Amino acid sequence: MQQTLSIIKPDAVKKGVIGKIVDRFESNRLRVAAMKKVRLSKCDAKAFYAVHSERPFFNDLVDFMVSGPVVVMVLEGENAVAKNRDLMGATNPKEAAPGTIRADFADSIDANAVHGSDSLENAKNEIAFFFATREIC
Repeated sequence: MQQTLSIIKPDAVKKGVIGKIVDRFESNRLRVAAMKKVRLSKCDAKAFYAVHSERPFFNDLVDFMVSGPVVVMVLEGENAVAKNRDLMGATNPKEAAPGTIRADFADSIDANAVHGSDSLENAKNEIAFFFATREIC
């Protein structure tokens, strides 16, 4: 049993597709172990995406992530990290397979609807960034 972090980004929250995205996870045997809607501060977004701080898109990413509320979730299940990545689809929605979250709900490579941990190690760190142990059921 693995846990991973998923974020429904501001563009998808604004579109009102939170329930549709959560249904994709639950329909594919990923259980929501924790979930909350938050508004990231600039400091939060910079800290969370610090791994990308030297990349040219960093400031745009931070600005996007603070542009509206996000929904953060701990998803749990067999091979949760890989399953979540498969369900999300390619970062660029134009390259995402039909039926993936990004193909169905994302507008662009920048406004790409969801974030998901890319490894077990990052999942643990990302989950700890947003959730106290007592918040995960």
